[in-house]
Amino acid sequence: MKTSRPIRARIAPAAILHNYRLAKSHALQAKAWAVVKANAYGHGQWRAVEALRGEADGFALLECENAVALREAGVTQPILLLEGVFSARDVRAVIEHRLTCVVHCLEQLELLVRNGQFTAPVSLYLKLNTGMNRLGFTPETLSKAWVILQQLPQIEVTLMTHFAEADGERGVSEQLERFHRMAGDWSGPVCLANSAAILSHPTTHGDWVRPGIMLYGASPFDGVSAGSFGLQPAMTLESTIIGVQDLVAGDRVGYGGIFTADRPMRIGVVACGYADGYPRHAPNGTPIAVMGKRTKTVGRVSMDMLACDLSDIPEAGIGAPVTLWGEGIAGSVPADEVATAAGTIAYELFCALAPRVPVSLDENPAVNRK
Repeated sequence: MKTSRPIRARIAPAAILHNYRLAKSHALQAKAWAVVKANAYGHGQWRAVEALRGEADGFALLECENAVALREAGVTQPILLLEGVFSARDVRAVIEHRLTCVVHCLEQLELLVRNGQFTAPVSLYLKLNTGMNRLGFTPETLSKAWVILQQLPQIEVTLMTHFAEADGERGVSEQLERFHRMAGDWSGPVCLANSAAILSHPTTHGDWVRPGIMLYGASPFDGVSAGSFGLQPAMTLESTIIGVQDLVAGDRVGYGGIFTADRPMRIGVVACGYADGYPRHAPNGTPIAVMGKRTKTVGRVSMDMLACDLSDIPEAGIGAPVTLWGEGIAGSVPADEVATAAGTIAYELFCALAPRVPVSLDENPAVNRK
């Protein structure tokens, strides 16, 4: 999309590839699903797939139609449907296009039995509910699932679960114990670890791991930087200063006047707002970079604009470059820091990037130019 408005997002395929390789280096004995759901966490499904086409062991996403599109585009690696099938049409697509399918309830199994013509082996991931309590078989329903699976002779089964607190103090031990108890004497393949477990719980690596947010250069842990793991940011959001105001003590800024100058100040107005995907609830003091210097936002984020403090950046005027997050020409602002200030997570920042923001590939990301 072409637009004269200065806001831009840049996606670095080299960073996605680097982060995938980093995930693999933490789980040397496992294969890794590159999780590209939610439009690759806002980075663009096709951009992520092209970055990893010759490298990834497999791709994981949600929508069957997107999986079919990957097959039709020549992707030959395994493709995992993380929520399984929703219709008879999906079942037929799983078989025709050799998709790997998560099954998390008896109804999905029955859908497969009723609608599948299993003339070749089909790979199924049986999801166990070990404490997340979203999707997955309980001990009671799992026993019934094994009975139904006997009606599907052309299948290859992997057991999986999803950790609720791999990034927290409770960790994975309780869920891992439940998984092994439910799995019994299972000796087949397992798939357990998300990004947080890949980085901090090596006993969970199993046969397949599922790197998600770490692929895009953000940390799965509160208070622990992505850079400390060697992750590289894959998205940079940039804009410019489009207005400058000089304030005296007592002047207020923006809707609701939630910021009041306590001294003479110089503020810059940036072409970026919540309609671009920047969090409206980001408070005063959210980090931002202007002309190579870190500063902070002031006032409430509006639909198309936000304001920042230029008092200590006298050289910055209209047209000065701004980094909202990522590795920009105006400086580095980790998305994790913006997310923490706004009381959210980097996942949400990336996924909220609005369609009106032009996106381009960055073949030479700033992180690699240092």
